[in-house]
Amino acid sequence: MKYIVLLGDGMSDEPMQELGGKTPLQAARTPHMDAMARRGRIGLVRTVPEGYPPGSDVANLSVFGYDPRACYTGRSPLEAASMGVELGSADVAFRVNLVNLAPTRGTLVMNDYSAGHISTAEGRELIEAIQDVMGTEEFQFYPGVGYRHLMVWRNGKCGMTVVPPHDISGQSILEHLPKGEGAERLIELMNSSQLVLNNHPQYRRRLEEGKVPANSIWLWGHGKAPRMASFREKFGLTGAVISAVDLVRGIGVCAGLDVIKVEGATGYIDTNYEGKVTAALEALEAHDYVYLHVEAPDEAGHGGNLEHKLKAIEDFDARVVGPIMAGMEKFGSYRILCTPDHPTPLRLKTHTDAPVPFILFSGETSENAGVAGYDEESARSAGLVVEDGFRLMEMMLGR
Repeated sequence: MKYIVLLGDGMSDEPMQELGGKTPLQAARTPHMDAMARRGRIGLVRTVPEGYPPGSDVANLSVFGYDPRACYTGRSPLEAASMGVELGSADVAFRVNLVNLAPTRGTLVMNDYSAGHISTAEGRELIEAIQDVMGTEEFQFYPGVGYRHLMVWRNGKCGMTVVPPHDISGQSILEHLPKGEGAERLIELMNSSQLVLNNHPQYRRRLEEGKVPANSIWLWGHGKAPRMASFREKFGLTGAVISAVDLVRGIGVCAGLDVIKVEGATGYIDTNYEGKVTAALEALEAHDYVYLHVEAPDEAGHGGNLEHKLKAIEDFDARVVGPIMAGMEKFGSYRILCTPDHPTPLRLKTHTDAPVPFILFSGETSENAGVAGYDEESARSAGLVVEDGFRLMEMMLGR
């Protein structure tokens, strides 16, 4: 038996007036996911336990089959694991976003949480400059992918409150700066980074090219190193993870899975879908299980870009789901789980903890009466609700 998870990050949404009261999943053309929904099991799953932040960290842990209540310590420690950065027991990892802040009506607003979806090469250039100027034995900066990077505070503080930058798009940052013990150190670093970035040659170069420049860092998503059983220990299977983002790769590292990096995987609508599909099917020749993650719908949701979200969903269906359905036939016995991790409503430009629609499919040919296709309403009407998201993996594996 072969198992594959197809994760369309943030695909789920709300009904929209611009779409005649439909959600993007209902409005998008998704013949392959619709076919799986009509021939498999469809329902809703709650991936974010009550009281936990509705982040991709918590939600993806659930879909991987891990109870966040037992192992979640924060987002950035997972990203550190992906990047090969070791954390001591007292070290605290932080996500570093390269962002663009803009003066507006006497305050500074979060103009762009991704600095115009800055490239990985440009992001590395800036983080290396920040490390050269600001790095110490206490604070160390590591380049990641695109706008997503890492800072480690050796023997650091962990009790402060921080806000994800994508939660405050277009809002004043002054009310959302870090608060609590150690917060003043973080604010000092963020302020110091502005001098480095505004004086870097890349700043003027991006302006001249008509692009949004990075003019500050934003620190959030902190935590200490987690403790997790390996996927083999937990489920008795070998596996691999394919993603463009360090968070999901990091969960794979902590779970003892092979992390497969695909050239051209960007985390946005220009990602290498075909490369991911090829890598996944090749990985299943050697492994029992693959987790194939696509970030693009989530990024479009954070940007409030309806056109890009519809394109991301349709590309996910046409360029990932369809080829995977065809490719899995050669294995004979297989199961596919297709799901978002959480909703990312365009109206809010951030995540919510609402249940998301999932499909469990194993090549059945019989039609489910009354299932129109794959979307939030069809999943709700089916009447199947999985309250503990980590149980979905057990369902997929028949445990």
